[in-house]
Amino acid sequence: MTARAQRRSPLAMMVLALLVEEPMHAYRMQQLIRERDKLDVVNVAQRNSIYQTVERLRREELLRVSHTARDERRPERTVYELTPAGRRTLDAWLADALAAPAREFPEFPAALSFLPILPPAEAARQLDRRAELLAARLREREAVLAAVDLPRLFLVEDEYRLSVLRAELDWVRALVADLRAGTLTWDGPWLAHWTGTTD
Repeated sequence: MTARAQRRSPLAMMVLALLVEEPMHAYRMQQLIRERDKLDVVNVAQRNSIYQTVERLRREELLRVSHTARDERRPERTVYELTPAGRRTLDAWLADALAAPAREFPEFPAALSFLPILPPAEAARQLDRRAELLAARLREREAVLAAVDLPRLFLVEDEYRLSVLRAELDWVRALVADLRAGTLTWDGPWLAHWTGTTD
């Protein structure tokens, strides 16, 4: 196995994990990701992303062609199965992803680091919008989960996402309150540096 094969991604882990269940074609994988509400876990927004991932994993010998399937209404589809190397790699990826926090670079902390560029009132207004969107997303996810009848083991990722959403919502609301109360201010000798103003 090449060094390249050791680089994991959420979508690559998802593909290998689905093949633990049974051999399947890429279109079926895409269907299951949608049916199981995993679109917040893996990014399949690009139509060909799952096919490109499958092809990469095949080149790296983590999966292989099992057979081709055809029915009267659909074109022939290639069915893939997990290889022993694929199962070992998946186990290693999962262990590492569970145990070691990854260095991720999301946009929100980056935007926060440049908060002084905006006037305080505008920063509060935009953060208020974020809080509204977070609250709406939280209500939506809670409603979806309330309608799901599955053992907790299959819902722990959703528990985690809800906990993160609640924590972020509380934090953003507190930050907005501090901005509006004036306890978080733009005062200081560094203000001109950030805003481009001079005394």
